[in-house]
Amino acid sequence: MHTPLVVLGGGPGGYAAAFLAADEGLDVTIVEAEPRLGGTCLLRGCIPSKALLHVARVIGEVDELREDWGVSYDDRPRIDVDAVRARKDKVIDNLTGGLGNLAKRRGVTVIRARGSFIDSTTMKLEGDDPSIPDDGQLTFDHCILATGSVPAMPPAFDIGSDKVMDSTGALALADIPENLLVIGGGYIGLEMGSVYAGLGSKVTVVELAEGLLPGADRDLVKPLAKRIEKLLEGRVYLNTKVGSIAEAEDGRIEVTFEGPGRFGHERFDRVLVSIGRRPVTKGLGLENTQVVVNQRGFVECDAQQRTADPHILAIGDVAGDPMLAHKATHEGRVAAEVVAGKPAAFDKAAIPAVVFTDPEIAWAGLTQEEARREGRNVDVAIYPWAASGRAQALGRTEGLTKWLIDPETQRVLGCGIVGVGAGELIAEAALAIEMGCEAGDISETVHAHPTMSETLMNSAEVFFGTATEIYKPKRKPAAVAE
Repeated sequence: MHTPLVVLGGGPGGYAAAFLAADEGLDVTIVEAEPRLGGTCLLRGCIPSKALLHVARVIGEVDELREDWGVSYDDRPRIDVDAVRARKDKVIDNLTGGLGNLAKRRGVTVIRARGSFIDSTTMKLEGDDPSIPDDGQLTFDHCILATGSVPAMPPAFDIGSDKVMDSTGALALADIPENLLVIGGGYIGLEMGSVYAGLGSKVTVVELAEGLLPGADRDLVKPLAKRIEKLLEGRVYLNTKVGSIAEAEDGRIEVTFEGPGRFGHERFDRVLVSIGRRPVTKGLGLENTQVVVNQRGFVECDAQQRTADPHILAIGDVAGDPMLAHKATHEGRVAAEVVAGKPAAFDKAAIPAVVFTDPEIAWAGLTQEEARREGRNVDVAIYPWAASGRAQALGRTEGLTKWLIDPETQRVLGCGIVGVGAGELIAEAALAIEMGCEAGDISETVHAHPTMSETLMNSAEVFFGTATEIYKPKRKPAAVAE
């Protein structure tokens, strides 16, 4: 069995690459071990987590009406876990079914099998799909490697209990535990912790670093950290290490803590380990090819997604940070065009990142943390949402919008937003950075009022000292050397 192009992995990068390659006239085969297309993002990541976050967010909004708006309800909402789980699964089914239909309409062959490399142009297929040839081998001219990533689970935490979960287990929503420990204050831990807290669990978060969301700008994290502290009633412990995990005689999970805020033993009904993800590059037979895998487990590739093996390209999580579905999709399209003989390359000025907590955090382009590490001189223009009429009307004034601007050229280099709907707002910033816009392009673009999108314009106005709702001395023009 031979195919000109095989895509190993049917996630958002893999199916995007396969579909575009088919649109370009190539004969394409997807090899995917899962029974459905969609990968981690659709089956047990981005989509199901956002469906559950929606539920938690609406419950939170009801609580806000009680606390701040004089609207009262008789009692707390009653959670039907089976119904919530079924609704989440229905969303997944609808989307995966659509992908299957799109593959058929494009003439893309989908083989349900686990694929591994025998050599640079031959793949071994293992599974019970009747389309697998008798010899279990598939030869190809080119392969796009799109095997994604899996949750990292330290051996010390892997005690063989289903009560110690990774993100996949947490999204299965087996029950709503009375007490849940989240190990890791990154975006996955905070998102899932918010879900379970919204559904009624008593959630505790422990983070080894000195702050939540390590790597994100501190001014963006601060409003979220304050709200998380309130949501979890202060059960957020920083600079704290989890020493050991064991199953106690009562069936609960006993955890030892080592830190200034928390020290000693405590028992939980469930524990979520969310300390990052690792690329899936082991067990694929890559050692039988010329592909180079670095010490972190990522496949080395160039701007055209080509690896050191002329027959193999790599995209998505296996191709390096950031591990984001939208980055995988764009890399997949580049790889497909390269295989089709087009002069494509992945050269993005901004890859937006979003933390779907409440409030959301989003950023694109250069961050303040990066500018500080690199010693880059930038102007930071911040517009506090307390000055926004829309934010005041929503009762959510804790947010802010900021631009990072080159002081010489006035070109926008980065943007950070924290607040309700930040994930939707960041798209304008990504476009502006990608187009090389100047701050004046943003400030002079008419934005609808009253909206949160205005804060992007207002933040640019802060740079010039012309923001209407806040006072900041007008920016002086740069001196001209004589």
